[in-house]
Amino acid sequence: MSHRNGKIRPVTERHRISSGSPFESTIGFSRAVRVADRVLVSGTGPVTPDGRCADGAGDQARRCFEIIEVALAEAGASFDDVARTRMYITSAGDANAVGAVHGDVLGHVSPASTMVVVAGLLDPAWKVEIEAEAVLPAATAQP
Repeated sequence: MSHRNGKIRPVTERHRISSGSPFESTIGFSRAVRVADRVLVSGTGPVTPDGRCADGAGDQARRCFEIIEVALAEAGASFDDVARTRMYITSAGDANAVGAVHGDVLGHVSPASTMVVVAGLLDPAWKVEIEAEAVLPAATAQP
């Protein structure tokens, strides 16, 4: 049990997932966190294992979704469970390319989604960063 605002509430176990990003330890975050039936995937940049990223926004978006898919799987979820995405792009001119990849990967699910143009991302080479939230079916919600 945990105390918050003078009330006792049950403690919900958190399952933290790491992708090995060097930013995880310096910033203090997890690639994803599973709490009960929810899987929350942090903003995911388009980094390849060698630390590079593709030039095109569409290719970068596809890489973000590859990383997200691995994190979801480790948490017991899949793209079929995604209920919400947020896409951050550095140029409105990349909206169609990023949106097309989103549609290719998640069009069958049609999650609630937001695309926002931002001034910049953590790495100046990144044109896109993507977050995802999944909700597991009741039968699989127990960690």
